[in-house]
Amino acid sequence: MLVSLSIRNIVLIEKLDLKFDRGLGVLTGETGAGKSILLDSLGFALGNRGDARLLRPGAEQASVTAGFDVASGHPAWAILREQDMDAEDSFLILRRVLAADGRSRAYVNDQPASAGLLRRLADSLMEIQGQFDQRGLMDPATHRSLLDAYGKAGNKAAKVAQLWQDWRATLTAREAAAKRLEEAQRDEAFLRHAVEELDNLDPQPGEEAVLTEKRNRLMHREKLIEGINAAGQELSDEERGAAAALARSQRALARIAETAGDALNPATEAVERALLECEEAQAQLNAFASDVELEADSLEAVEDRYFALQDMARKHHCAPDELAGLRDDLAARLGAIDGGEAELTALAEQAAKARRDYLAAGEALSAARQKTARKLDKAVAAELPPLKLERAVFRSRIERLEEADWSARGLDRIAFEVATNPGSAPGPLGKIASGGELARFLLALKVVLASINPERSLVFDEVDSGVGGATAHAVGERLERLAGDRQVLVVTHSPQVAARGAQHWQVHKEPAGKQIATRVHHLGEGDRREEIARMLSGAEITDEARAAADRLIGTA
Repeated sequence: MLVSLSIRNIVLIEKLDLKFDRGLGVLTGETGAGKSILLDSLGFALGNRGDARLLRPGAEQASVTAGFDVASGHPAWAILREQDMDAEDSFLILRRVLAADGRSRAYVNDQPASAGLLRRLADSLMEIQGQFDQRGLMDPATHRSLLDAYGKAGNKAAKVAQLWQDWRATLTAREAAAKRLEEAQRDEAFLRHAVEELDNLDPQPGEEAVLTEKRNRLMHREKLIEGINAAGQELSDEERGAAAALARSQRALARIAETAGDALNPATEAVERALLECEEAQAQLNAFASDVELEADSLEAVEDRYFALQDMARKHHCAPDELAGLRDDLAARLGAIDGGEAELTALAEQAAKARRDYLAAGEALSAARQKTARKLDKAVAAELPPLKLERAVFRSRIERLEEADWSARGLDRIAFEVATNPGSAPGPLGKIASGGELARFLLALKVVLASINPERSLVFDEVDSGVGGATAHAVGERLERLAGDRQVLVVTHSPQVAARGAQHWQVHKEPAGKQIATRVHHLGEGDRREEIARMLSGAEITDEARAAADRLIGTA
């Protein structure tokens, strides 16, 4: 809900601060007093285009600030969270600043923002009818969702959207499988040859490292044997070897064991362990020497295997250790040729079922929309005669789309159309109805759709244009009804409408030095009576006009 509007240096307004409340608020004043300036200022704060012509003469910059009281679950907060902006407060401030060169800056809760973000927020907060024709009910893109909301078809619409996504997912999977099969078939000869070569080679993970070590060992065989023999000699020489020395040490300790008691046990055990380790080392050296002797003639075979792996890796532009994985990948691609057709068939069946499910849900949603459209058309038709549109026709047009145009929103194209003259073909709201007729059509629609988006404020610009008497009374009654659970602001020249306002502002011009300024006054009961009397009688306010104003206010 709009709670405040502050305007600085916009056209004829130097400084203006307004407070708003829930219910019906009316703005009245003579033609040319500046009511349109207020709407232009509000529109500027909500992201509409602004240029230097809005700037008050002599001012260096202008600004408009609109404050909104916004409930915690309102869509505006989700929009801010999408932009990583603070969305924790219950108050939302949209501010726009205009420089003399026509450039503007936008802020949301004092955080820099784009005009586009202001417009997104504004669409969730307010709807201005009669001034900004391409938004709100004037935008056919909103008609489908409005019809679904009016018919309480949200669950059906959500189901259609989900089934659409499921169908598209199966089609995407089928396209991917078909592409894989096509690529596999194109490369079949290469794949079969490559897999056969790799199968014959049979590369193993880590094999290159094993072959490198073995090749290095065989290339230095003589040096290894010489080192092994030297090490063995140091261990096993009967005179100077480590084993002989440890055996002598063991015997010497045994001779004094009884004399030393348990004190020498740790030393004796250590010598025994060392002797055992020495013997183990001799056994390992002997085994290694035996292996080296047996490998004497295998260097050529090892090198053949080593270079075969290197050649195959270069051929496939990979590391030797990647050959085993490559063989599995190529074999899988080759296997896709045999299993690909079966996979395609299965995916085609899934896609066909997903299409049937989506179509069934879409048909059910379309049937619900047709039923809702008849209900909506009948309800709007009942609102038209009192609004002096008794010869007009409203129609919710539902067209079946071609399959190529089906979407997550269903099978239908939906648009609200009107015909203002008997026998004429209905057409789009904005192209068929005149300004005054259009405003009353939109009012009738809004009254019927009152349960949708009650948290969004409504602004009507001269919805009573060109009507009076009973028709103006009907317009006022519907505006008051519409404002029962929301905020409605209306710019009006009709005393019948003004009399129903819960809040009333008068817009007028007065001298301000060498310039003319637009002023806005919030009217109390007495001033309100005088303003409605002026609207009834003109420049000279008579007692009869005051009495008529009292009757209008009392009736309202």
